[in-house]
Amino acid sequence: QVQLVESGGGAVQAGGSLRLSCDFSGSTARLNLISWYRQAPGKQRELVIGITSGGSTTYADSVNDRITISRDNAKKIVYLQINHLEPEDTAVYYCHSVSWGYDYWGRGTQVTVSS
Repeated sequence: QVQLVESGGGAVQAGGSLRLSCDFSGSTARLNLISWYRQAPGKQRELVIGITSGGSTTYADSVNDRITISRDNAKKIVYLQINHLEPEDTAVYYCHSVSWGYDYWGRGTQVTVSS
């Protein structure tokens, strides 16, 4: 079993920044890729960016340098940094990983950006 817990969301004004955290715990020895997804109101959940245990990143084509990811394996935390927030970034942000063929999701953290 793997547990993923997101935190750090909130309501911010456009132009601001947020750092979201994903704490991972449980049977994490085989956790490699941990990714952030987001789901905007009325839209499908979409991949934002992911990072492997070795630090390699994978990201959606739409991601630009406003969004970065980092990982602290010792603390078991993955961070998502979003700068210059835009109203279009409003969404629930989810942490995801796969272990032993099972998909694991966190409950998500809400980010609301006002113009």
